[in-house]
Amino acid sequence: MTDNKDTSVKFTVSHDFANEGNKRRIKSFVLRTGRITASQEQALSELFPLYGVTCPQPGQTLDLDSIFPKQQPVVIEIGFGMGTSLVQMAKENPHLNYLGIEVHTPGVGNALKLIAQEQLTNIKVACHDAIEILQSLTPNSLHGLQLFFPDPWHKARHHKRRIVNPEFMALVTKALAPNGFVHMATDWENYAEQMLEVLTNTPSLENTSENNTYIPRPDIRPLTKFEQRGHRLGHGVWDLYFRKVA
Repeated sequence: MTDNKDTSVKFTVSHDFANEGNKRRIKSFVLRTGRITASQEQALSELFPLYGVTCPQPGQTLDLDSIFPKQQPVVIEIGFGMGTSLVQMAKENPHLNYLGIEVHTPGVGNALKLIAQEQLTNIKVACHDAIEILQSLTPNSLHGLQLFFPDPWHKARHHKRRIVNPEFMALVTKALAPNGFVHMATDWENYAEQMLEVLTNTPSLENTSENNTYIPRPDIRPLTKFEQRGHRLGHGVWDLYFRKVA
């Protein structure tokens, strides 16, 4: 195992930047300590230089084409958890490049391990605030945005922390290329209703649902163990899929 000191410094800086930048903006996430395994910590140290992406400083641009060995459409997923479904999608869709964004280091470390095991070249990960990464993208440079099961902040007084709001969607649509997609999923009906309202009222987006509401889970989104458990307990899941038309 390599010296963990460098990893600690590297990710402390990243997280501090996420927390201190733009202090007036309400964050949609809370950094929890969480237990990190020795193998995840080793992956952060040894594999992040190979598969990791560092967010540019404020005012600088993140060139998506430059971070992958092969230039092809790029899909960003925000909050990939432990990375299992994201890595599976990258494996099953070699014609696409994936950039996963996650602020919790155990998940980043686990995703790095999975990427290395599969020897994938079309996926990178970032440990940073997704808003600041979106702000660094050039217009029309993104093929798709995925947001699966974000923190629902279920208490009414915390709804202001939900990531899906008009300001967030303005950043997304600016980065999206024409015909680019936005795919979201949640198991909280109240949040699904908010997502639907926000996306419906976002200029340049068009709902692909036949009845302008939700769609059945598409095959491209893997069914997670968490979701399978929810189905067994009778929980609903709502998928939304919109495309940029202008």
